[in-house]
Amino acid sequence: MATLKFLSFLILQLFLIANNCEGVEVGFYKKRCPNVEAIVKETTKHYISIAPTLAAPLLRMHFHDCFVRGCDGSVLLNSTKGNKAEKDAIPNQSLRGFQVIDAAKSALEKECPGIVSCSDILALAARDAVSLINGPTWSVPLGRRDGRVSILSEASKNLPTPFDNFTTLKTTFGALGLNVKDLVVLSGGHTIGMSHCFSFSSRLYNFTGKGDIDPNMDQNYINRLKIKCKPGDVTTIVEMDPGSFKSFDTDYYTMVSKRRGLFASDAALLTDTQTKHYVLSQLNQHGSTFFMDFGESMVKMGQIGVLTGNAGEIRKHCAFRN
Repeated sequence: MATLKFLSFLILQLFLIANNCEGVEVGFYKKRCPNVEAIVKETTKHYISIAPTLAAPLLRMHFHDCFVRGCDGSVLLNSTKGNKAEKDAIPNQSLRGFQVIDAAKSALEKECPGIVSCSDILALAARDAVSLINGPTWSVPLGRRDGRVSILSEASKNLPTPFDNFTTLKTTFGALGLNVKDLVVLSGGHTIGMSHCFSFSSRLYNFTGKGDIDPNMDQNYINRLKIKCKPGDVTTIVEMDPGSFKSFDTDYYTMVSKRRGLFASDAALLTDTQTKHYVLSQLNQHGSTFFMDFGESMVKMGQIGVLTGNAGEIRKHCAFRN
């Protein structure tokens, strides 16, 4: 039964990729809303200047949007009386930064009402958030339209988790048209941000259900994490890339190479020849290709299952269907 469900999911995602990729292009709004990128960047810059830690949630929000129903802004929709939306799924309950998207949308509705989609705003804000904290920048193809459907259970089922092994990660990414290189490159987004202890505490206290630790994690790092994260802790948060969690850089790969990746999914990158080679190849910052690769993989991810043409809608408010 589980295999049939997964095959149905795979066929749906491949259908979305094959049928909806046309129509997104750099400069899509140049005639109808030429200031779109400047407005989103200025709005994002305002919020990041006040709270630099918002960069990671904005990047994660775009990622979580694209992995469920494609990049259609469905993660932005509020739950209604008759439907629990993606936003309320456990993996999305820690998302922040919705006010940035709402503020940019409000400014764009004044400039060019009914033209720019919320899903495009999210794609631009994710790019701008990364570049504003010393990360790479890239050209964002635009022209997405907003979806009308958002279902909690789909987010719970389809999003990658911090507990996934390499095989599971490869399958999840592959179902959306992303390859192994995209997997290891996009994992590098963990160079910024924080995580709750419960996302990795099993590695510290009960890895196989026998009260043991994860042998794939550096013992000294485990000891340091145990000081911050006690068994059963559901409130404490720690840096995913200690020492530089506010700055987008290659330090994540250094941590992974030393067996100090925070999640089981980070450690999984050392269990495959191709991803391990990539991790090690980024350790020399001068020879690193990470910034260029990240932009390329973000563009690729940003085209998963996009709605274009007459599909979907252009929402007036990002949290509500028209």
